[in-house]
This record gives sequence, structure tokens and C-alpha cells, in this order.
Amino acid sequence: MKKLFTLTMLLMATIMFAQEEEAKPSFTVSGSVDAYYRANLNAPSDENAQAPGSSFANLPGFALGMANVVLGYEGEKAGFVADLVFGPRGTDAIFASPMYSATGDIVNQLYAYWNVSDAVTLTIGNFNTFLGYEVISPTANFNYSTSYLFSYGPFSHTGIKADIALSDDFSLMLGVMNDTDLTEFNPTGDYAFGAQLGYAGQYLNFLLDPSFTEIDFTGGFDLSDSFFLGINAAHLTLENDGGGFTGVALYPQLATSDSFTIGVRGEYFAEDGNFGAIGTGIADSSVFAVTLTGSLAVDNLTIKPEIRLDSSSDNAFLDNDLAMQKSLGSFVLAAIYSF
Repeated sequence: MKKLFTLTMLLMATIMFAQEEEAKPSFTVSGSVDAYYRANLNAPSDENAQAPGSSFANLPGFALGMANVVLGYEGEKAGFVADLVFGPRGTDAIFASPMYSATGDIVNQLYAYWNVSDAVTLTIGNFNTFLGYEVISPTANFNYSTSYLFSYGPFSHTGIKADIALSDDFSLMLGVMNDTDLTEFNPTGDYAFGAQLGYAGQYLNFLLDPSFTEIDFTGGFDLSDSFFLGINAAHLTLENDGGGFTGVALYPQLATSDSFTIGVRGEYFAEDGNFGAIGTGIADSSVFAVTLTGSLAVDNLTIKPEIRLDSSSDNAFLDNDLAMQKSLGSFVLAAIYSF
């Protein structure tokens, strides 16, 4: 009887110790560093260099991306994320800052969260957008250059959102936020409303901003163990008949080995009115862009050679004689180290 009592006490102590160990808060540091080389194939690559109208990876010659440091603290019920960026890519991503703080242009994300229950998480602060297939960090994108859909959709929001797990497959997000990309405070007194309905890795997104309305679908399918197809489609309408855009992009990717994957992004992007994204100065212009990217993983380093062709419906790019042309071919070699 005494031995049984002793064994029971030891078992209870072990369970309590395990629970204490499991509930112990954790602090994490992660991030990435990226740099690249870029050259045009049918246009100047000097001070007259042209680039696609999409964001990032647009500087000629050897160029810098950004250093990204993400600090996280996770407790049993609550935690925070401080996502800091330094360099050209980070500056482009936080283009509307600083609005108040002299260091606002290094804050990519800054938020706290509360796990209200197993099914509900509340987040308040500045977080990257829930719309679209691509993101700001190059570590989470397959292609190094970005799409028009990503570049002209929102980048970030500041506000409060609730992420709700409705079931094993269904999820719902509801949020109230400042005007899009006004991330340090609210200078307008207006607010945007966002929603996301998810099912088995497919997401239907909606954003009602004071200056525009956007609906977006983002998803993907594993067609085999080595072949993946990503999808993004969106339509944005500016208020007061100010135009907008409609676009669709497909992302087929084939893993040829454990360390190498090849993929294509094919995108059609059309302006409604003179939205200004493509740079033709002509209303209702469109562009078809094909990007072929290889991805070689060497430990934590990823090397990405990339060839991209942008073909516009109207003259949008300079040629080697500094005359306007409809197409632009470019080459990028990027190196991304994640930790």
C-alpha cells in the first residue's frame, strides 16, 4: 500500500511538472536577409533602367532587399509579435510611415494577441494584410519579384481582428481597422472593415475601405506529392467612379528534388479606367506577366534565379534607344537567408 501511494504521488508530480513545462512562456527570434542582382534583357540597366510596375526587386545591378527581424513572445493565453525591417524592401513595404514616430518606417508588424479560447483569438495592433497570395517577406513567396495583384492590394492594417475556428475545416476572420496602410494612427477618423472565410486552405476575402472595396480569392491545391498549384484572383473598385483593377494569377510549382523546385507565375492584370498601376497613362490598359523562377535550398540559404516578361497592351517601358515599347524582359538572381 505504501509503495502504491508513493508511485501515485510520483505520477501526479510528473504530470504537474509536465504541465508547468508545457505552459512556460517562450521567446523567439527569427527573420531573414536578402540581396539580389537585376538586369533588363531588352532595355537599359543603368540610370535609365525600367522595371515592372510591381513592388520590390526593381533596382538595377547588385541591390539590397532587407534585413527582417521578428521577435515573438508566446504565453499560455497571450503574446506579441514585433516584426522589424531594415533596407529598401522594408522601406517600400512601409511606404506610408513615418506618420508620427521617427522610427515608424522599420515597423512591419507590431501586435499583441489574446487566445480567448481554443477557437477564438483576438489581435490588436499592426498586422500584414489577409488578402492575396503573396506577402512582404521574401521567405514566404516562391517568386522573388512580386505580382501586380500583390503590389496594388493592401500591404498592412492597424486595428483589431478576431480569428475564429468554426470547425476543423472552416474559419472566419472579422476586423475593424484604420484606412488601409495608415499603420501608426488614424488621421482620418474613418475605418475599414474586413472579413475572411476560409475552407480547407481556400480563402475568400473582403475589404470595405473608405476609399475602395476589394474582394479577393486566395488558395492552392496539392495536385500530387511534387506538384502544387496556387491561385489568386481579385477585383478592386475605387469610390466615386475612380477606376480600379481586376486580375488573376496562377502559381504552378514542381519539386524536382528535395532541394530544388521550379515554378511559374502567370498573371493577367487589367486597369479599370486610368488606375495608374501599369504606367501607360492610357485608360483601361492591361498587362500579362510571366515569371519563371527556380528555387535551390542550401541549408538555410535559398538561391532564386528568375526570368520575367511583362507584356502590356500599350507602351509602358523604355527600350535600349529610350523609345517606348510594350514589353520588358528582365533577369533576377536572388539570395535569401532565413533564421
